[in-house]
Formats: sequence, structure tokens, C-alpha cells
Amino acid sequence: MMDMAKLLFGLNISPSVTSGPDPVAQARTAEDLGFDFVSANDHVHGPDPRYEAWTMLSWIAAETSRIRVATRVLGLPYRSPAVVAKMAETFDRLSKGRLILGLGAGASDEEFRALGLEVRPPRDKVDGLEEAIRIIRGLWSGRSFTFEGRLYRTDRADVEPRPDHRIPIWLGTFGPRALGVTGRLADGWIPSFEMAPPDRVPEMRNRLLAAAREAAREPEDITMVYNIVIRVADAVDPRPFVVSGSPSAVAERLLGFVEIGFTAFNFILSGPDTNEQEERLAHEVIPAVRAGTV
Repeated sequence: MMDMAKLLFGLNISPSVTSGPDPVAQARTAEDLGFDFVSANDHVHGPDPRYEAWTMLSWIAAETSRIRVATRVLGLPYRSPAVVAKMAETFDRLSKGRLILGLGAGASDEEFRALGLEVRPPRDKVDGLEEAIRIIRGLWSGRSFTFEGRLYRTDRADVEPRPDHRIPIWLGTFGPRALGVTGRLADGWIPSFEMAPPDRVPEMRNRLLAAAREAAREPEDITMVYNIVIRVADAVDPRPFVVSGSPSAVAERLLGFVEIGFTAFNFILSGPDTNEQEERLAHEVIPAVRAGTV
């Protein structure tokens, strides 16, 4: 039985430069309203003006004090895993232990091609994700770390200081091999509703947990985070991947997701009225979910 008091609720921060609220102000509001974490996606290329995720989240961390800060998720082709290990340790230390390091294999080939970065086939993306996690954890755990992978390597690398606690790594994975990597190595799984609809989640989760058991891990070692577009309103959004409706209807949907194994939610707000949506989620939806009633 899930302890509803332990459910985590996060809020996506829009990286848009030209529309929506100031990202730092939105994160401060989320902290004041009691959300557990904020997150931002990691895209660099495209016609829409946007902030770079790591830089924006650093500003957010500097202007908040309690709320955790998650990358959702860093695309590995953008940054060397060893450099990510150093960046993450610094971010976590300066934020007093509030970083959640979300990583992804890199789904947007068009972005990487546009920026002159290597575009890898699916198998290499998954293998690279596993090698990257092993490098990051290795650099965080010991000195003169050498790793000879097929795609990544280090040679007696030192990243000092090392973290003084375990920085959680969450993965946004969907395919069978990638789910196996998540089960073996990750601290959290953060699939998106559109890519992992509820009817597919049990099979995906079972595959992930089977890999965890094979690696002598317990299911509760892995935070199950559902990344969903959400809107609290009288009118129901017709798009199939949007969770919408009255506060009680939205809470009922979220409770259904808890029943299939999710222990955390990351909300992407739909619509321009972000302040109102934040408040309605905090005051009308989340308490009902925690109470287990609608």
C-alpha cells in the first residue's frame, strides 16, 4: 500500500524566453505552494526562443531554498558524461543537495544533426546511456577512475570534490533495453504520458522491475515519476494525452496512476493561466490525492 504522504509532486518550468511567466518567479511560486520539485526539458535547437536548461535551472536553484531541481532530461549528445558529473556535483553542492539529475539517450536526431553533433543509432544510444551512468557514478565514487567503454571512456580521471550524498539519477526511457538500464542503474523512471500511456505502463514497469531484481535491487529503490500535461478547468481538453477536468476528476485520474505504480508526478501546465493552474493544483488537487479521496 502506497503511503500517500510520500507522493512527490513536481512542476515543469517553461524555458520560453518570449511567453509565459518568468521562470525564476514561477519556481519561487511552486516552492511557496509546497511543490516538491521543479523541472525543465533540455532542447537547444529550434525556432522558438528558449533558455538553455542547465543555466536556467542554476538561476532557479540560486533563487530558491527548499524545492528540488530536476533536469528532465539532459540529452547526452550535448555534453560529455564526465563533464556532466562535474557540473552535477557543483550544482548539487551549491544548491545544498537539491539536484535531481535526469538523463536521456537523446531522442531528437534532427537537433543533433542541426548542431553538428553525432547522431547515433538506437542501440548505441542505449549503450551510451548505460556507459554514461557508470562513468558519472564512478567519478562520484572514487579517484583516478578509468572506464573503457565502447562509446565513452575516461583515463584516471579525478573529479573533486566528490558528492557527500547520493545524487539521484532519473531516466526518461521507453524501449525494452533502455528500461533494463533504468532498472539496473537508475534511481527514478520518468516516462511521459504520451509515450507511455497508462495501458502500456504495467508491461513497461514490469520489465523495469525485473531488471532491478536481477541487479539485486528493491522496487522501492526506484521513484516512478509520471510526466503529464495537465489542466484543471470545467471544460475537458479533447487532446488524449492531456489530463484535464474538474479538481475531483483530475485527482481521480492521478489516483488511478498511483494504482499502476507511480509514486511521483511532474506536471506540465496547459494554457496561459499558469499562476491560477499552480494554485488550483496545490490547493484543490494535490490534497485530494494525498487524502486518497475525490
